[in-house]
Order: sequence, then structure tokens, then C-alpha cells
Amino acid sequence: MITTTSLTKTYGAKNALDNVSVSIPDGSVYGLVGPNGAGKTTLLGILAGLRHPTSGSVDLGIPPERMAVLPDTPQFEPWLTAREVVDLARALSTPDIPPSRVEEVLESAGLAEAIDLRVGGFSRGMLQRLGMAATVVGDPRVLLLDEPSAALDPAGRREVLDVVTRLRGRATVMFSSHILSDVQEVCDTVGILREGRLLFEGSLDDLLVGRAGGIYRVRLRSGEKAVMENLDKAPWVHSFDRPGPGDLRITVSGHDEAETNLVRLLGTAGAAVISITPEGADLEDVFLELTT
Repeated sequence: MITTTSLTKTYGAKNALDNVSVSIPDGSVYGLVGPNGAGKTTLLGILAGLRHPTSGSVDLGIPPERMAVLPDTPQFEPWLTAREVVDLARALSTPDIPPSRVEEVLESAGLAEAIDLRVGGFSRGMLQRLGMAATVVGDPRVLLLDEPSAALDPAGRREVLDVVTRLRGRATVMFSSHILSDVQEVCDTVGILREGRLLFEGSLDDLLVGRAGGIYRVRLRSGEKAVMENLDKAPWVHSFDRPGPGDLRITVSGHDEAETNLVRLLGTAGAAVISITPEGADLEDVFLELTT
């Protein structure tokens, strides 16, 4: 597990990080989000050993050589080919890994057609994917990725997200991003920074369901009419609608009342219930709520 304790980084009179303590479980994907200037890059730099904290401590739980870092704008010698860039990363980090691994990671990053092209002609998106390939070629146990999908088109973003998803359980990944849909798709845990302070850390379920606004989605196999009649009479039901057959979307006055009464109401109606799901808020909505 990666942990930081009371991490603070000061530049002059400004705190880039202010008493930040994070915990990243082994094998998880941790999304770090926040407005520009929130301290995301500073935190990643300290974890990578590229910056020193003013105070506080970091425990990576692994030898530093088992960590790989991808900056937000990776740069390479323009006369090298993509194959040479990744093979150099392999040779420097883990020379015991066979060279055949180079083609494998380049293909997974969507660069199969550019393996032997010089990188001086690559677009920023191609350089980003090349950086991703060079980062994962050594099978690191910890990856720190700064905005890995920021410069990519939708196809390139998909390839990078697929790589990150495949790493779950094999490596611990922390990545910063302002593309909140990417974070919501691939992360187990999210940390939200604002002005150097950690406003939230926890699972996406804890973050989103807790702010669902009292909406439940109920799918029924039978008993729909009786359920709707009971909902009309329930004082804790604010409103409900029927998106489709056997599908009810119920807005309640509070989660506590719904958790106590909703199952009882369905049972009283004799309904055959397929599922009851609290609707989570969208990550973007919660992010704006916390950071503005």
C-alpha cells in the first residue's frame, strides 16, 4: 500500500500541498482529480521522488526501481524509433524481460503501425501513447501517470484506459486526470484535491451514492400496479415515474426513510423484485459541488 502522512509542500508563502494523507491499496487504480493548480502534479512528483516535501512522509511499500512514472508531456529523442524508445526503457529498467515484450506493449498502446517510425514525426497523442508503452514495458508494481489521456482522441483514450484496466490487480496505479468520465470508468478509489487540500478520499460508490439525491431505481418482474398504488400513498415518496415496463424511478424525501420503508412497501404489494438500485450522482456533478 502507498501511503502519505501529513504531506505538505510550500513554495514561498503558498502551500501547494497542505497536510495531505492518502492511502492507495495494492493492485488498485486511484484517480486523482482537482482543478488546475490543486496540487495533483506536485503530489505525483513527490511520490516519484522528483520533489521533496516541506514536511510529512511517503511510504511506497516497494523499492523505488519497481516504480514507473509517465509525465503529462513525455518527450523522446526525435531520431529514435518507437521500438527503440520502448526497448531502451526495457533495457534500463528490467533487462531480463525479453525484447519481444516491446512489440506487445506498443501494439496494446495502439502503435502497431508506427513501431519502426521515428518519433520526431509523432503527434502529441502518439507521444502520449508511446510514453504509456515505455512506462509499462518493465512490468512495474507502481505506476504514476500524470494526465495520461489528456492529449488523445477518443480511440487513443480508449486504448490507454484499456491498458490501465488490464493493470488492475497486477500493479498499483495512481493517475491524475481532468477527464472525469475516465476516472469514473476505471478507478476503484478517488481523491479530490482543491488548493492543496484533500477534500475526499474513498471509493466511487461512497462518493456518488452518498450524494444520489434520494433516487432509487426499482425493477420488477410483477406487481407493478400495486406498487404504484402504494407509492401514491407513501408520505416519504416525493415522486416517481415509469421509464418502461417493470421499471420504476422513485424519488424519496430521504435515504433513511427509503432504506427502512421501500422494501416493506414492495413486500406489502406482493411484488416480484428483480433489483433495487440507488442512483449515484455523476462524478462531474459531485466534483463541481466540492470544488466550487
